[in-house]
Amino acid sequence: MSALTTADQSPAVTVDLGPAVALSCRECGERFPLSPSFACTSCFGPLEIAYDLPTGDPEGLRRRIEAGPKSIWRYAPLLPVPADVADKPNLAPGFTQLVKADRLAAELGVTGGLHVKDDSGNPTHSFKDRVVANAVEAARAFGFTTLSCSSTGNLAGAIGAAAARAGLRSCVFIPHDLEQGKVIMAAVYGGDVVAIEGTYDDVNRFCSELIGDPIGEGWGFVNVNLRPYYAEGSKTLAYEICEQLGWRLPDQIVIPIASGSQLTKIDKGFKELIETGLVEDRPYRIFGAQAEGCSPVSRAWREGHDVVRPVRPDTIAKSLAIGNPADGPYVLDIARRTGGAVEDVTDAEIVDAIKLLARTEGIFTETAGGVTLGVTRKLIEAGTLDPTLTTVVVNTGDGLKTLDAVAPTTGPTATIRPNLDAFREAGLA
Repeated sequence: MSALTTADQSPAVTVDLGPAVALSCRECGERFPLSPSFACTSCFGPLEIAYDLPTGDPEGLRRRIEAGPKSIWRYAPLLPVPADVADKPNLAPGFTQLVKADRLAAELGVTGGLHVKDDSGNPTHSFKDRVVANAVEAARAFGFTTLSCSSTGNLAGAIGAAAARAGLRSCVFIPHDLEQGKVIMAAVYGGDVVAIEGTYDDVNRFCSELIGDPIGEGWGFVNVNLRPYYAEGSKTLAYEICEQLGWRLPDQIVIPIASGSQLTKIDKGFKELIETGLVEDRPYRIFGAQAEGCSPVSRAWREGHDVVRPVRPDTIAKSLAIGNPADGPYVLDIARRTGGAVEDVTDAEIVDAIKLLARTEGIFTETAGGVTLGVTRKLIEAGTLDPTLTTVVVNTGDGLKTLDAVAPTTGPTATIRPNLDAFREAGLA
């Protein structure tokens, strides 16, 4: 099957993707059959999955979820995946810890309860395992034999691992200057890793060209022609957070912004939980976090704009270094609708926040998590985020992937001779 990209080009195919019933344009609302497509042919708006969600028996649905596997597949009734997805070869990501961060809360002055949703516990140590798992099921349904993507690092590793487990070929494209740990993690699974000279946005443009070329025949680009299915994996963060809070919405949540998709899908997940009756409908506030060196969305927020002007990234938070975020305008809408905000922090503040989380809660986050916690602290100090409310901070990945960020200021406390006198002289006794 051809890796076609728009709804009028893609053939109508009967596929089993659970409750998913159509592709719906986020701008004009027009619907199309399920297919490997991402753009509306009427207005060129982005497509997303429309569902026939289970409603009418929230208690029964809740029991079904709680009896399910300890992975994202417990939420299969709410995802574009077949009912038997848990029985197929896959990495079964998700159901990561929601850490009650009391020591961090005390440090920040949060009294209403502070939690860290720690997605570093996923199979390749980032939230990208969630979205890729959904994309793999769509790739299988549409007959693709190769998984591909443009990536700032974590996605490349997640695809390499998921493809290996599913028995698919992988070929991923990354900027040439990624952190070495992420490059190695992407390559170790045996797939092809191609470094492109340029930024992530250059890589993304190249992939858009490749997908329309005969070379791309049979390729599923998870963040292009499979994007509607792939993006739905981020909803499972919302599902898990609410279940782990006792089936209730958090009052506030702080989420990192790269393309902005994760933030928009967490909001969608909250709304679906309300629609199905799994949680009580009450207000919640969503905050977005960016690095100052790549902050087109936070800049648009401060200036009161509805559109996002592209920038050239220059930050240590490479996993968030997308200068032209596709979901930027939707992020702005959600922040305004929920009473949230979008803020950014400097590279120095990112490093300080990484160390703060490690020191208080024993969680070593990558630079994206430093952005999120750094912004959380900044929002509290500014009085924008209410410290008396239940707050969740999303940690998307493991600090072992971005060691270079903290290496210059982190190391041995002392180097001594192997005797007690030397230990005393170092002032550590």
